Amino acid sequence: MISSSTVVNAVVDKLRKALARGQWRSGDMLPGQRELAEQLGISRPSLREAVTVLETLGLVRALPGKGVLVLDAEAAAQEPAADSAAPASLADVLELRYTLEPFIVGLVAQSANSQDIGQLRLTLMDMREAQEAGDNDAGAKAYIAFHEALFALTTNPIFQSVVQQTGNALKQSAGMLRNSPEHLAARLKENEAVVRAIRDRNSAQASAQMRQHILAEGQRMGIHLNVPDEHPGP
Repeated sequence: MISSSTVVNAVVDKLRKALARGQWRSGDMLPGQRELAEQLGISRPSLREAVTVLETLGLVRALPGKGVLVLDAEAAAQEPAADSAAPASLADVLELRYTLEPFIVGLVAQSANSQDIGQLRLTLMDMREAQEAGDNDAGAKAYIAFHEALFALTTNPIFQSVVQQTGNALKQSAGMLRNSPEHLAARLKENEAVVRAIRDRNSAQASAQMRQHILAEGQRMGIHLNVPDEHPGP
């Protein structure tokens, strides 16, 4: 089930306002997922996505097995800057990834050493273990860790700044990654193909595999990406 980005953005706004008026203070724990979702009249997947956004903003922290800790209730009262970007939709996130990640993995394929490739393979092992255990939360975390490890291998300082935003956007869409085991298996297979191309130092193949992966991610989320035609007619 795919949660509407409009719903998630509305929930983020409600929770920020609740924090701003002191309903929960720094150091407090938010109510449990079931209780809070019922209070807000939303599904738990939508709530989890909203919490991920708040975590990215530094307002809360999800503590496994404990709940969600409020970090900075005062910051929630600050209005976003007038020139700040509008909240990104899932399609926006995927378009950004499609633009950047194939180029990045192409560069990584040219420069990665055995230690770099070993680190990437470790994150894939975490994904495989999560898949075999049927642990979709762990699978989502391992998937994000894999892409963050890829981002970390770029040495261009401007890229470092941009991919940090990409990493944050990926975390915002993490709720969409906690779905069926079949999807986790597909992600693992696609990411393994990317790493094989990097290991073979095949830059073009690594880029192509990443493009295919992101397009497949869109299909799994029910999103059709409008991408440029790379093979235009005469």
